[in-house]
Amino acid sequence: MESLDLTLFGLAIFLFAGWCFNWFLHVLAILYGKWKLHRPTPAVPPENLPGISVLKPLVGVDPHLFENLESFFTLKYPAFELLFCIQDEMDGALMVVKSLCQKYPNVDAKLFLGGKKVGVNPKINNMSIGYEAAKYDLIMISDSGLKMAPDTLLDMALTLTDKVGLVHQMPYACSRKGIASHLEKVYFGSQHAKMYLCADVFRINCTTGMSCLMRKNVVEEAGGLKEFGQYLAEDFFLGQAFLDRGWRVKITSHPAMQNSGMYSISQHHNRLVRWMKLRTAMLPLTMFLEPISQCMVMGAMVSWAVTYLFDWSPLMFFLGHVLVWFLLDYLQIKVIENKPLPFSKFEYIVCWFLNELSYLALIVQSHIDSTISWRGKKFRLRWGGYVEEIHTKQTV
Repeated sequence: MESLDLTLFGLAIFLFAGWCFNWFLHVLAILYGKWKLHRPTPAVPPENLPGISVLKPLVGVDPHLFENLESFFTLKYPAFELLFCIQDEMDGALMVVKSLCQKYPNVDAKLFLGGKKVGVNPKINNMSIGYEAAKYDLIMISDSGLKMAPDTLLDMALTLTDKVGLVHQMPYACSRKGIASHLEKVYFGSQHAKMYLCADVFRINCTTGMSCLMRKNVVEEAGGLKEFGQYLAEDFFLGQAFLDRGWRVKITSHPAMQNSGMYSISQHHNRLVRWMKLRTAMLPLTMFLEPISQCMVMGAMVSWAVTYLFDWSPLMFFLGHVLVWFLLDYLQIKVIENKPLPFSKFEYIVCWFLNELSYLALIVQSHIDSTISWRGKKFRLRWGGYVEEIHTKQTV
């Protein structure tokens, strides 16, 4: 009986300490975000800036593709090239790229068709020819759904100091219409931003492949871009390759503004499930840490702990816990947005609760099936982040 009491006491202390540490991370993310993000970009003589090759892997057309790609043609940077990579010559994105090349003839833009099979990752296969043809020593990988501010590339180049080998943007989202857009902003501006900002402080690998600038010579040391074609989460392994070689990985002050023209709550949830599956395969410990790091689960567990330790009311503690978490998330998303939020406080409340309550169900869903659907293909996920493509039999 005494050993049971000691075990319960130890568990309660552990949970309460973890809860206190969580609040430290919340406050740290808000303060660091306020200091790090949306800094004014200083003026730099053009001759002091390195050339950058921007790889743009494209698949299909969405309503915002022209707008997103045009933002790269209008970048305020002295020396860069745009390398558009399209797998299928019948892809509608081809006409969008050609029209922009005609509109901006002075921009150094090239088109690469067909890709090159170097692994199972279709994005890496798509970019391989463009990567090999890049003329600059700095490579940027940028997804088609991003809209770029004119000075973002300059900001990323200035973040790439002597000790930094890879710079990436913290994911966020442009303002669009409807509850699905608001939900994306709440997710990327709260729990996701907290993870990214704290990871940057503690130098934990949290690289995002949707927008990252890196030194090509380091990628070549690691085996070249083709080396990462065996993973779906190539961004994580690219970041780890830099860390393993003594380079730092940093986020830039401009968030990555996702601006897909095709979005919905179900698409957002499917994306989160895919990311959860990849995290679990690469870092199995997240299978246990991710659920208990959520607001509702942590609140329920620590409510028991404080009742055991201090005889506090579990219901009142739980409600206070949720309220403070809710308010800190609101402060954080205001820091990330850096201007008035594009939705009302009521819409924020609805999206916050929808995000928190659905996330646990998505975690469960991610553990039910190890297959991943991405870019029109299916993959079977293996431990360590390795994948194999699932080829379906065709019947006639």
